[in-house]
Amino acid sequence: MPRKATFPHLLAPGTIGPVTVPNRVVLPAMDMNLCEDGEIEQADIDHFVARAAGGTGLIITGCCAVAYPIGCASTKEPGLSEDRFIPGLRALADAVHDAGSKLCVQMTHHGKIARIDTVAGRPLLVPSIPTGSADLSALGDNTSGEMRKMAAVTGGKQATYREATRDDIDWLVRCFAEAAGRVRAAGADAVEIHCAHGYILGAFLSRADNRRTDEYGGALANRARLAVEVIRAVKAEVGDSLAILVRIAGREFGEDDALTTEEAVQASALFEAAGADAIHVTGWGRNPFSNFTDGPLPDRVGAYTELAGEVKKAVSIPVITVGRVLPEVGEQVIAAGTADFAAMGRQLLADPELVNKLAAGTPENVRPCINCYVCVQENFWDDTPICAVNPALGNEKLLPLTPAPTAKHVVIVGAGPGGLEVARIAAERGHRITLLDKTDRLGGTLWFSSLTTPDNQRLLDWLKVQVGQLDIDIRLNTEASATSIAALHPDVVVVATGAVRGRPDVPGSDLPHVHTGDTLRALMTGSGDVSAVPLPLRAIAKLGKLSGITGSPAAIRTVTRKFLPMGRNVVVIGGSLVGLELSEFLAERGRNVTLLEEGQQLGVPMAMPRRWTAVRHAGEHGVRIHRHATVQRITKQHVEFRVTDETMTAPADMVVVASGVSARAPLTDALAGVVPEVHVVGDAAEVDYIQGAMHSAWKVAAEL
Repeated sequence: MPRKATFPHLLAPGTIGPVTVPNRVVLPAMDMNLCEDGEIEQADIDHFVARAAGGTGLIITGCCAVAYPIGCASTKEPGLSEDRFIPGLRALADAVHDAGSKLCVQMTHHGKIARIDTVAGRPLLVPSIPTGSADLSALGDNTSGEMRKMAAVTGGKQATYREATRDDIDWLVRCFAEAAGRVRAAGADAVEIHCAHGYILGAFLSRADNRRTDEYGGALANRARLAVEVIRAVKAEVGDSLAILVRIAGREFGEDDALTTEEAVQASALFEAAGADAIHVTGWGRNPFSNFTDGPLPDRVGAYTELAGEVKKAVSIPVITVGRVLPEVGEQVIAAGTADFAAMGRQLLADPELVNKLAAGTPENVRPCINCYVCVQENFWDDTPICAVNPALGNEKLLPLTPAPTAKHVVIVGAGPGGLEVARIAAERGHRITLLDKTDRLGGTLWFSSLTTPDNQRLLDWLKVQVGQLDIDIRLNTEASATSIAALHPDVVVVATGAVRGRPDVPGSDLPHVHTGDTLRALMTGSGDVSAVPLPLRAIAKLGKLSGITGSPAAIRTVTRKFLPMGRNVVVIGGSLVGLELSEFLAERGRNVTLLEEGQQLGVPMAMPRRWTAVRHAGEHGVRIHRHATVQRITKQHVEFRVTDETMTAPADMVVVASGVSARAPLTDALAGVVPEVHVVGDAAEVDYIQGAMHSAWKVAAEL
């Protein structure tokens, strides 16, 4: 984010119905799964208060069940169906208010997604009995452990369905109205009626779910009737004591008869007429196993701003936009009149202090979300979300950092994400830091991964800014040894040298056109040992370094779309995270890519939604994928491999080995008895990529 960016529109106060909000930043509903039997616990309060204290104008809770436990997806979500839930809600409202923010409680009945109904043996309440079956092929890339955890959520039971009767509809309307009354009694400021994401009101609205022939089916006005009745009933219950928000999908993705933007616009006008004070425009991919990254958590920045703009044209009440809304995007859309408020979900998980940092004029200090989907993956098995870059998510008591009781000289070897994070935290706690790296730049594998995954560059840029603001002695182009480290007289050494990458034990693996991650990085960056790289490619790498292109991941991504110094046919060995992303990167740049994976699953270290999308995108870009493939030999022209009993070949001008990655830190053994204290973080300790690096770094640095 530009250092000099300002956010006058985003930080300006706004009004929703009877509520004035201190700024236009909204925390949208994200399920933290921290409640006990529907009752809000202190950990849930701590989570929301951290975002409120960080300056967020409006806090929206996760899904709260209006008929708990009926119609809920988890017993860990708040309930609204009994007075016993009011004290927890009141404690949350009071705490959010004390922190300077406003509280909105989202009201839901999950309909066909109500997992607890299935666990309890209750048929799921739906507008019409579902027909057909969802495409579950993406689950072929799930591990057996992941499948077991997903199945355990419903105890292995299969869902059954019941079409809503008129009595059911009247009951639903009462449930929402009575729930809103309890929210008012708890002292909150607003309610959000969820009419999207396949939940019961959204299902009635969508032709793909609603095939009724009564007054609640058919024409759009009929399909919106239940939501309209709910809005009217809630309005009658709370009057002007609460603001009433309605969440709607500006578009549904992935199926015939899915809700269109035109229908969403018409429905939003009906909702305003019924008494809604604001419309919150989201999106929804109807099959989470094939298009979850279309919605509700899109992988495209500002994914739904255009949808919000269409709704904005049809209503006179405020419109909230969501969907990877970075601060600069929120500022732009509010300034342009496309929306009135900007909801930032995963970004506020990554950095609860976002608004305070914007208001202080230091947007470069906002820790970025890297769009890795690690957080939401936990919801698939009813667990508390984890953030790859913010270990305090779900455990807010990790902050603030405590000053070190004794200042130590800490030498860190390796300036990848783990090393940089140790340096940042340890320096903030008062330690003296010397950071060593053998290359000419900060970032390590994070720098290289930014080529294929641009969101990683946001994290690298943030880490570089943070260490640059601290008194850290950074020494690049410095090879560390036990002797050179001992000469620095450290109290503590942290080894963050990353994983070790080997070559397959097959004939031809040492040919000059066979690259490991290390040699490929040297080629693309012009930095490191390129002695094994053919002379023409070495010259190109050197030229790129001299021109400055190889100093910027963004520049390399742009230039390589037109000019890429490698052969036309590429074989990538290993379909894990690195191999899968690299295959897509090369295929996008016109290479004929063959991906060989020895096992069944691809992209396993990725969080599931990201993995499913990455596999799909690789296929769409023409990557030829072979699972259960064992490499036999590599020649100058091809790679020979076996799949079951069949021997096959793939042409190869270049071979990239993305397998054989292991955690090993030989420097640690050499330091035994030489320095007083040694720790290992990141992939050198356990291969777990960015999440493992950031979390292990935090743990070590916070305890030094």
